[in-house]
Amino acid sequence: MDEEEIKFWVWLSKIDGIGPIKTIELLKKFEISKLWDISKEELICEGISPSTAEKIVNEQYKFKLDNYLKYMKDNNIKIVPIVSKKYPNKLKQIYDPPMVLYVRGNEDILRGIGIAVIGCRLCTTYGKQIAKEFSYLLATNNINVISGLAIGIDTYAHVGAVEAKKPTIAVIGSGLDIIYPAQNKELVNQIIKNDGAIVSEYIVGTKPTAMNFPARNRIISGLSNGILVVEAKKKSGTIITVDFGLEQGKEIYIVPGNINSVNSEGTNDLIKQGAKIVTNIDDILTDINNG
Repeated sequence: MDEEEIKFWVWLSKIDGIGPIKTIELLKKFEISKLWDISKEELICEGISPSTAEKIVNEQYKFKLDNYLKYMKDNNIKIVPIVSKKYPNKLKQIYDPPMVLYVRGNEDILRGIGIAVIGCRLCTTYGKQIAKEFSYLLATNNINVISGLAIGIDTYAHVGAVEAKKPTIAVIGSGLDIIYPAQNKELVNQIIKNDGAIVSEYIVGTKPTAMNFPARNRIISGLSNGILVVEAKKKSGTIITVDFGLEQGKEIYIVPGNINSVNSEGTNDLIKQGAKIVTNIDDILTDINNG
């Protein structure tokens, strides 16, 4: 794919209010290069709503686009549109796949076998230990550990893979120039050093706003072959990720927790609902090897 076509994809993915679903609908009607110079009237004649048409022709989304592209090139941030051969097939299958992925590190591992390891930010010592141990063992069995770089279980999941000197994938809710939380900047360096990847659907300069994280969670589950939940409260981002996983047909694995702990209310409820209990790594490896 040439640089001009990549530019079109980055531009289209930047337009507010035109998410993956609308983008797919647009591309059924127009070549992406055609959209770049199209008029509002042409769009409306083809059945595009006036509000969407107005956004597409708004020049603000082309402003500084070349600067963004130069920054990403200079900082070795790869741009992977959904039409690229490097785009992970598993992610294409979800309801609303991101049109563009931005990647620091090894984009090839996004197409490999992976297990999402997720859980509470304010996790217990038990949760930290389990997240790290399971992630270490998954990694040493050549299964990519996928998580969201958040404090708590996410961090210890990535740390487990890094300690195994194996790749891990961190999906974040900001541009790749803004690492959040900032305390994990060194962890990001270690992830890339170990042939892992930092991934986002958000262009550089995008701040980590609250609304970005639920959307980020669908990518974590979408990249995975299954989801391992270590600790989760009843209402949490972890449960949102599980819901995405169930919608996407992923296997849900649960580490049972203390029935008196608020951090186990969500996980123990998931067990009641039929999620698979895991007490050792073989419970997951058996499924992966037979899958």
